[in-house]
Amino acid sequence: MDRTGIFAGDDPFVLARAWLAEAEAVEVNDPNAIALSTVDADGMPNARMVLLKEIEDAAFVFYTNYTSKKAVEVEGAGKAAFVMHWKSLRRQIRVRGSVTREEGAQADAYYASRSLKSRLGAWASAQSQPLSSRGALMAEVAKVTLQQGANPSRPPFWGGFRITPVEIEFWADGPFRLHDRFRWTRTDPAAPWVIERLNP
Repeated sequence: MDRTGIFAGDDPFVLARAWLAEAEAVEVNDPNAIALSTVDADGMPNARMVLLKEIEDAAFVFYTNYTSKKAVEVEGAGKAAFVMHWKSLRRQIRVRGSVTREEGAQADAYYASRSLKSRLGAWASAQSQPLSSRGALMAEVAKVTLQQGANPSRPPFWGGFRITPVEIEFWADGPFRLHDRFRWTRTDPAAPWVIERLNP
C-alpha cells in the first residue's frame, strides 16, 4: 500500500498530532475545532463545533458541561464521531468510537489552565438550557464571581470526554476530486489496526 508522505506511519495518533501541528501553523482560527456528532435517545443525529484539547496515545479528548445536550447524548449512546477539517491544508480526519468521562486530575489541570473568565463562565452557564436574556447570564456570572473568587475549582458538572476510536480516516484533497483516503479500523481498542485505501 502506497502510504507515503503525509500518510506515512504506523500510529494513527502520531499521524493525527502531526497533521494538527501543521494546521496550527497555517489555520487562521481554532485549528483544533471538530464537528462532534451524537445521536439522541430517538436516534436523531446532532452536530456542533467543539474544541479538541488533546490527542493522547490512544484517544481524543474534549471538555464540556456534563448537563449539556451534547453530554447527555454522548453518555446515552456511549459513542460519538467527529470530523476535523482544515480548509488551508485541504485535509480532514474522521473519527468514530466509544466515549468515557475524563473527570480526574487531567480535567482539573485543563480547567485550571483556562482564563479566569472562562472558568467562571463554566460555573455560570446552564449550558443548552433556555436563557431569558444576555443580561441574566451576566448577572449569573457576577454572582458566581462573588461566590467562587479568583481561583474557582472545577465544577462537578464540568469535565472531559475521551473518544477511543475504532475507526479513523485520513483524507487529503486530490486533483480532479481524486482524493486520497486511508481508513484505519479495528474491532475494539485492544485489536490491531487494519488499514485500507478507499476510493474517493
